[in-house]
Amino acid sequence: MAAETTPTLHYFDLGTMGRGEVIRLFLRDAGIEFKDIRHSYGTWSTESDKFKEQGITRTGKLPALIINDTILNQHVPILRYLARDTGRYDGETNHEKFQVDAVADNYIDWRAQWVANIGNVSDEYKNKFLPNYYAAVAKYYSENKGPYLLGDKITYADFAVYQSIDNDERIGALPAELPAEIVKLREAIEARPNIAAYVEGNRKKA
Repeated sequence: MAAETTPTLHYFDLGTMGRGEVIRLFLRDAGIEFKDIRHSYGTWSTESDKFKEQGITRTGKLPALIINDTILNQHVPILRYLARDTGRYDGETNHEKFQVDAVADNYIDWRAQWVANIGNVSDEYKNKFLPNYYAAVAKYYSENKGPYLLGDKITYADFAVYQSIDNDERIGALPAELPAEIVKLREAIEARPNIAAYVEGNRKKA
């Protein structure tokens, strides 16, 4: 990334949960230094209008990533922007890009269900939706033999799927058995040099 200034990430102080965390993982893996400004979720309703007036968020929601006065919102589009900007973390052929986009869309569907189950995990979510979600995503991973979606080449979608695994575990909803492809992905992400120490530190805080 040819940045003139250090990027600034605005997100809530939610530990490793939330949409901003997957952006943190991406930036750390890419070796991009960034300012990590965390806001209180409890007081955000009184602050969001101010941030909308400042242009930091168009919708009153976070995350927001600021790069050289360019303001980016919505976490999956931010990941896609970063992948294109770095020239990494995406597919090269049209079919590879399709695979990455398809898995990212599965993740977006997962996230909507996850948010609805944070406070009270339903049997439907834990025992039906999640097994179907991980099985569907695993089919994409099986096409290229892993550990990442595109084989040995990591993409932004891999961070998103990893985030879903971590978030489901933290609300006690992660299935006892995951497809082998998903287990392999998790191990590969956590073994990456720029992420390993960060993940270990988060576990100690949990």
